[in-house]
Amino acid sequence: MTTARPARIGMIVPSSNTCLEPQSYRILGAREDVTVHSTRIPVTRIALDVGSDRQFDVEGMRAAAELLATADVDVIAWNGTSGSWLGADHDRTIAAEITAATGIPATTSTLAYLDAFTEFGIGSVGLFTPYTQDVNLQVIARWAEEGIRTSGHRFLGLSDNESFGRVAPAEIVPGSLELAADRPDALVFLCTNLYGAPVAAELEERTGVPVLDSVAVTLWRCLQLAGAPLLDPRWGKLFG
Repeated sequence: MTTARPARIGMIVPSSNTCLEPQSYRILGAREDVTVHSTRIPVTRIALDVGSDRQFDVEGMRAAAELLATADVDVIAWNGTSGSWLGADHDRTIAAEITAATGIPATTSTLAYLDAFTEFGIGSVGLFTPYTQDVNLQVIARWAEEGIRTSGHRFLGLSDNESFGRVAPAEIVPGSLELAADRPDALVFLCTNLYGAPVAAELEERTGVPVLDSVAVTLWRCLQLAGAPLLDPRWGKLFG
């Protein structure tokens, strides 16, 4: 006899990421209707060069997805933001390849953002990242190609991916308040190894500007694709 099981979310995780798995479970809280299952690909550095770009090749994503498929997951996400500077078509190709190889619906953090921008009518964003300035400028240009205007941006100047997870949430607040002063449609914390979700409710209350954190927005989209209930609005008021 087959019994009902929780929805299963498969996540392809950057190897040096220490945030997205624990933060995903903190966001889910006591929920028993969904579980998260991960596999990792080698990612250690974020920069605009060939060596960094190769970390996000489709072949590695496909192999990781095939491993996740053996856990009978309901959706697979590349839970990294590389498509935001490599271009959304790069991630559209990844998602299509994953589904072709596994038969499982797929998304990425970048595609989840674009879906959220469309669903919530977001045309302008304030961008906060741990990255270097040149990466931010590439993100801004790529998002402009998708019709998204960046009203302002802040960056921490880091390139070692593991170091992003050591940024305290309180360090995000001052720059975010400055970005909110431009009254964008949303603040975006771009990086799945950045603890932005813990300060989302505080910033929304202080500024009135919605917050979209990478871990939360990817989880939100995965829940949609899996047909599961969505998120508590404490992780971003647009999710409720």
